[in-house]
Amino acid sequence: MRYLFLSDLHLEAERPDITRAFLRCLDERAPACAAVYILGDFFEAWLGDDDPNPLGDQVAAALARLADTGVEIYFMHGNRDFLLGKGFCNKARATLLPDPSRVTLNGEPVLLMHGDSLCVDDVAYMKMRRWLRNPVSVAVLNALPLSTRHRIGRKLRSESQTRTRMKASDITDVNQQAVEAVMRRHGVRTLIHGHTHRPAVHELQIEGKAAQRIVLGDWDRQGWVLEVDQDGYRLESFELNGNGT
Repeated sequence: MRYLFLSDLHLEAERPDITRAFLRCLDERAPACAAVYILGDFFEAWLGDDDPNPLGDQVAAALARLADTGVEIYFMHGNRDFLLGKGFCNKARATLLPDPSRVTLNGEPVLLMHGDSLCVDDVAYMKMRRWLRNPVSVAVLNALPLSTRHRIGRKLRSESQTRTRMKASDITDVNQQAVEAVMRRHGVRTLIHGHTHRPAVHELQIEGKAAQRIVLGDWDRQGWVLEVDQDGYRLESFELNGNGT
């Protein structure tokens, strides 16, 4: 079977080129797959399923059409869209996965994550993440008026951009010990994640055996997908305008 993985599209109305590329990906790549996995930061910001969002409706409808053909759709929260809930997933006919999730691909156990929980050297971010991902905090945020959520969302995005510019690149990347620990804990030799915007395939050793960490790319200057089938793992980039790979 073939599986398709992507993350960090950061869909927003201001980048229609990314939306068009994603919809083209659904038309051209996804129909041949058993499942599509979207590993977080699908949207640049998601402030609740009750927030009127024409782009969200458009994308959900496209995913639902794909699901109607028999392709399974899976979604995992990222740090930008952790308020996305059952409302969107029902529209998109998608299944919400916990982070991390252990799945089986062509007989091999594989660990899926968004990736931000591996950036343990960024102490300030990890503290904020623990608060934002707490179910009580999520419930409180969802109960706030939309105008308040929009104001908080703008503030968090601005602060995040400022902090990222000021931090050393190794602080905002994953911690190798954290990677190895989570892979050992879940008994896998392949980890797939996004978040860091550093697409690559990293070879490593887990308990003396060859292993790999595959990092999905962000959709900005180009699109990125990971295709998995019986022949292995292929991390590919392509032009957003569809004129090349």
